[in-house]
Amino acid sequence: MIRSLLRAPVGPAEVVADVLRLVAVLSVIVGGIGWGLLSGLSFVSAFVVMLVPRMLRLRPAFDIAFGALILASTWSSVLNIYITTLWWDIPMHFATNGLSAALVYIVLVRSRVLGDPLTLPHPTLSAAVVTTAIGFTIGVFWELFEWFGHNFIDHEILVGYDDSLGDLLWGGLGSLLAGFGMTYFMAEPGERAGHRVAAGTAD
Repeated sequence: MIRSLLRAPVGPAEVVADVLRLVAVLSVIVGGIGWGLLSGLSFVSAFVVMLVPRMLRLRPAFDIAFGALILASTWSSVLNIYITTLWWDIPMHFATNGLSAALVYIVLVRSRVLGDPLTLPHPTLSAAVVTTAIGFTIGVFWELFEWFGHNFIDHEILVGYDDSLGDLLWGGLGSLLAGFGMTYFMAEPGERAGHRVAAGTAD
């Protein structure tokens, strides 16, 4: 994984993904100076999470989409867009929760905590069910984090029964959609994909 992290980008799409990571690094400085230590730390967390797709050598399209969403989500929080534009919370939870669930699913499969869906009788359905469950779990932990943040860090963080249920619903739907795309996200081009499927069939 460290070797994947340090390798040079291959192709323009991977360059774009790395540029987004550079933007995250710059955001640490800008956010920390302009909006305080907590904002700077938020971008540190965003940058660390954005390294995972590169470490796993995921499809550049996934890497770019995930990085862009993480940056947009973090800046939206720093700039209080969630407070000034209430509807913005819906697409961000839908997309960010969905791709985050997909990423966690891939990590669990690569670490062999979960079985590779390509070796199962119904790979797409299996991946969708598990990814949706992961998405709801992420959503619950996020709501707990928001509750903690509202009570102990910043009272401006929005919490409430309707807000929490709405966040869980849209995040779950986004995870379901991402789950149906997992066989695409996880497929490896060329011989490696064919070898993996053949190996799973042989087992």
